[in-house]
Amino acid sequence: MVTPKQLSLYAVPSIPLIKPGDDIANIIANSLVNANIKPKDDDIFVVAQKIVSKAQNRYVDLATVVPSQRAKLIAKKVDKDPRLVEVILSESVRVVRENRGILIVEHREGYIMANAGIDRSNVDLANGKELVLLLPRDSNATARELHSKFVEQFGRRLGVIVSDSFGRPWRRGTVGVALGVAGIPELNDLRGKKDLSGCPLKVTETAFADEVASAASLLMGQADEGKPVVLVSGLSTKNFSNSKGSMIRAAAEDLFR
Repeated sequence: MVTPKQLSLYAVPSIPLIKPGDDIANIIANSLVNANIKPKDDDIFVVAQKIVSKAQNRYVDLATVVPSQRAKLIAKKVDKDPRLVEVILSESVRVVRENRGILIVEHREGYIMANAGIDRSNVDLANGKELVLLLPRDSNATARELHSKFVEQFGRRLGVIVSDSFGRPWRRGTVGVALGVAGIPELNDLRGKKDLSGCPLKVTETAFADEVASAASLLMGQADEGKPVVLVSGLSTKNFSNSKGSMIRAAAEDLFR
């Protein structure tokens, strides 16, 4: 891989508040056209999962949730609303860790994350409803759908990342990560390549999509910034050795589960 000398990230302007049923690909494309921005080959769209989830109407009203006995027991242990815990369990295949204020689960798409990615921040509370927002349905399929629409609209070789913010073991703070990817490799396999000393690399795979998502999150922000889409320019994946399979480490290879 030849690393670029320059990288640019552009927060797409004038993205409105997204409502269920909105065509976010069309909204993003129109925002770029209105700003006179023309994507180039190898540009990457990073789209916050929250607007995808809103467009897919992934809302749940906690007022309609009846918690199970299991949810009530876990809620007492982690000091959370038992209705929220019930929704978390419904989006998960297993509980990884539970402690006061913390519920780490394996999401049904394989992510190990807090609260199954269910969010209350920047969620519109209308008509007295107690809404929470789930992750998108099939993030990779969503990325592929957006990718197809962007390529059709702009006629360029493009990439798409649906991103979210994750906490991390051993370190404080959240970072942007890729939930769904299309048009670009998720990983770059550098095993067998030589370092500056001529020694072959034995285990190095770079998390390319995660690194791009993390860079974009610097512009997206986490509070009231209102910048859910970032266009990344200056990267090329032509010489990548694409690792096969998912970014998610298989349980048999994971020493910390």
